[in-house]
Amino acid sequence: MRYFIELAYKGTKYHGWQCQPDADSVQETLNKALTMLLKTPIDIVGAGRTDTGVHAKQMYAHFDFENDIDAPQMVHKLNAFLPKDIVIFDILKVSNEAHARFDATKRTYEYHIHTMKDAFENEGSYQFGQPLNLNLMNQACEILFQHTDFECFSKTNTDVRTFNCVIYEAYWKQIGTKIVFTITADRFLRNMVRAIVGTMINIGTGKINLADFEKILESKDRSKAGFSVPAHGLYLTKIEYQETIL
Repeated sequence: MRYFIELAYKGTKYHGWQCQPDADSVQETLNKALTMLLKTPIDIVGAGRTDTGVHAKQMYAHFDFENDIDAPQMVHKLNAFLPKDIVIFDILKVSNEAHARFDATKRTYEYHIHTMKDAFENEGSYQFGQPLNLNLMNQACEILFQHTDFECFSKTNTDVRTFNCVIYEAYWKQIGTKIVFTITADRFLRNMVRAIVGTMINIGTGKINLADFEKILESKDRSKAGFSVPAHGLYLTKIEYQETIL
């Protein structure tokens, strides 16, 4: 039988979601916990692969187990067993064909920036003290909707077959001394959100203009785009599925 697991994690201490040799990952930590509690080898499949230091306020993964699981009891046991920076919300029995990654229809990320020194924000937000023109940055978001090929924001030497993504929403919002960028798409390329944010910061500080931004998108050249902002400000916040899956 197949089960979906809904969770969240603070990515600070992990080398991303995916299992890696000689490095702690969220996937490996969950595999070990489930294997211990269910007394059989478990290999979970995540809805995506967050990079080193990236956080998730909502992540889904699936695993197969031959018996029925008492979901509330297993959630309680997992939360007691796992480290404090990983939390389990729910375990859901789904059809055997349901797939956490391939059946996801939308994913939403947020990038957090704080504009003043803050002793409590350093692990979960990027400090950037220069003034930013959010009006221009939101105009750049409108340009994103006119494109589907985002190779210019993709990490180089990646093995993806296509650089096409459909962006459903993208906007910047000021919340006190914090600035939050929200973006939703059907899929994301490696490093895509962090590269978009870095490029838009260049717009907000006046280093490039909107016409330059359009040319960067048309170039399909990562070297033309802006810097990649640090991972610790990035959050996967929502994953959506068809109602028939969950």
